[in-house]
Amino acid sequence: MRKIIGLIRLIRPINCLMMGLAVLIGELITYFTLLPFEPSLFGFFTAFTLTGTSMIVNDYWDRDVDAINAPERPIPSGLVSIKEALLFAITLSIIGLVFALITNLACFLVAITSLLISLFYNIKGKQMGLIGNFMVSACIAIPLLYGGFIYKSWNINFDRLGLLLFFDLMIFFANTGREIVKGIIDVEGDRIRNIKTIAIRYSPRIASIVSILFFFGAIILSVFPWIYKMVSWVYLPIVTFSNSGFIVSSIILLKDYSKENVVKVKNMILIWMIIGLLAFAIGGFGRG
Repeated sequence: MRKIIGLIRLIRPINCLMMGLAVLIGELITYFTLLPFEPSLFGFFTAFTLTGTSMIVNDYWDRDVDAINAPERPIPSGLVSIKEALLFAITLSIIGLVFALITNLACFLVAITSLLISLFYNIKGKQMGLIGNFMVSACIAIPLLYGGFIYKSWNINFDRLGLLLFFDLMIFFANTGREIVKGIIDVEGDRIRNIKTIAIRYSPRIASIVSILFFFGAIILSVFPWIYKMVSWVYLPIVTFSNSGFIVSSIILLKDYSKENVVKVKNMILIWMIIGLLAFAIGGFGRG
């Protein structure tokens, strides 16, 4: 039982669930309805399993750093062995790519691109600082776009592509800010691996300021779908609540960028991102 719990913790199921839901939201925005059960299920599990793969590979490559920064994680704690983790990652990646392939060719190409980016990030990109943060954010944004390709291969509804790209950019900016915040938490271990995060190259304070700029970039972008009447009225109150959370979190971060406080801010940002996804789903779906 403990082994199963360790494997579940390894994939970070909340992150996997978010990526699966992002695919369904991409469907809603593009086609104004969820597609038949089968392709929707395939899309959800493609994102879920490939995200799980990425999480496992991340923990594998970070096992030495995690022994310092987060010794309670499944691999450094000994709850899951390296061999078990890699076997689980391979299994999940195969499942995800098979689901994508039987959906259509476009989805398979998008899925394998996302997987390759995540693998390159863990092997090399992580040491590239901000560029590495961009790679992670690209992988976070891709599932929303993936949802637009599920139906009839390449026949995406290009009338809705602009809205989908707006939402993708918002996710990209918000998650990049969160990745920079995570760099503040991992300073000690990142120094050992010579990872050039903004927090290490400059300082935790500068990293805090840069992350806040990305959060505000996401907030500014969130206004345009409303201005151009690309979403329904329901979008505004939900995205306003999400944006307010980003602003409050930014103020908290600016006042105190200690490791303990930054961990709290990182978790708060994830909540505001989930609420933002809800705004995309309801607001984008309600406007035809």
